[in-house]
Amino acid sequence: MLQYRDKTVDRHRRGAEAQALAALCARCRVPLIVNDDVELAADIGAGVHLGADDADVAAARQRLGSAAIIGVSCYSSIDRARALAAAGADYLAFGAFFSSPTKPDARRATLDILRAAGALQRPLVAIGGITPENAAPLIEAGADFVAAISGVFGQADVRAAAQRYAHLFTQ
Repeated sequence: MLQYRDKTVDRHRRGAEAQALAALCARCRVPLIVNDDVELAADIGAGVHLGADDADVAAARQRLGSAAIIGVSCYSSIDRARALAAAGADYLAFGAFFSSPTKPDARRATLDILRAAGALQRPLVAIGGITPENAAPLIEAGADFVAAISGVFGQADVRAAAQRYAHLFTQ
């Protein structure tokens, strides 16, 4: 899965980039989600990832339809995760698990929250400072996915970096 995340205000550029990614993802049969922006997701036929200050799950579902992937940030709150799972979120993201250059002040989550969230019967995403070297305990605790930005795109060989993450799930 690929998430398009761009917090800048240039709507035209963001739309063009997102549309190009949507076409590429469709060719490669990779799901695409847009961070925070339900309207952009609707414009390009993608799913969406919602944070605490974004649209609610019901509004996103109404706008995007039943087939769209809608994921949510639960940070370090199992109560938030329960509420969002009940609201119809398709996956639950927790973190940050480690220090992250993308969000240096992010709330910290623990392995125990992944273990507890397993009872919610939704795919679980671990985020925040995750590298191929520190991801294994997260996966063992129940993470179905790990999210990485600099661990992939900050590397000299992006393909090799992505493959190192993928390999963690085939061991």
